[in-house]
Amino acid sequence: MPEGDTVWRTARALDQALTGARLTMSDFRFPSLATVDLSGRMVNGTVSRGKHLLTRIGDEHLLHTHLKMEGSWHLYRSETRWQRPVEQARVVLRTPRWIAVGFSLGVIELLGADDEDRAVGHLGPDLLGENWSGEEALRRLMREPDRAIGEALLDQRNLAGIGNLYCSEVCFLNGVLPTTSVGEVVDLRRLVARAKSLLEANKSRRIQTTTGNTRHGHQHWVYGRNGQPCDRCGTTVMMKMLGEPGRERASYWCPSCQR
Repeated sequence: MPEGDTVWRTARALDQALTGARLTMSDFRFPSLATVDLSGRMVNGTVSRGKHLLTRIGDEHLLHTHLKMEGSWHLYRSETRWQRPVEQARVVLRTPRWIAVGFSLGVIELLGADDEDRAVGHLGPDLLGENWSGEEALRRLMREPDRAIGEALLDQRNLAGIGNLYCSEVCFLNGVLPTTSVGEVVDLRRLVARAKSLLEANKSRRIQTTTGNTRHGHQHWVYGRNGQPCDRCGTTVMMKMLGEPGRERASYWCPSCQR
């Protein structure tokens, strides 16, 4: 699933390409919206909220989309060949200059202009949002001090934008196991601040890195490296599925660097 920085870049690209243009065509390839036609409406902007995307169209509509595991938004010129199969397209928005295609989107909702809270009101502070509050994120995390820090960081109700990658990497950089309870994390404030700094550093990069190295196989400390030696100490990196049944997520760690 894309992390918050990837979704932020997607929102920025859509905003720069579509804002201020009128739709010449809209095509919702989704049963409940199949008859909707937004042609002639102005696109007023796209923003990210954690891992959610909100596109304002005309005076009445808010398009809420979420990439989930396999989704992505692409921008094409009219003569450009699509890079994913046409049958995976779920939303197509055309303006005089661009065609925006949402492929395999996990969530597609067309809401009223004032329904933003319905879509994202449950989220905690957005790590890349203008109104980020580290204090509020800490308060929310500490509501369940016995919960594993790995699960708590992935809960978007606590802070929005962290996925498996940053969860594993932040825990490694702070020397704590993802199974450590929130209340036992020695410096939770530092952990939250580091999460924000990593997303901020990567939001404008084409290649995500938490090590500072963008070479293939060296971008991350532990994420995706189970069975390989830790770059810091040489111990074999471990992986385990953590979380409630049916909602397990892969977590990676070094048994020596993290305690």
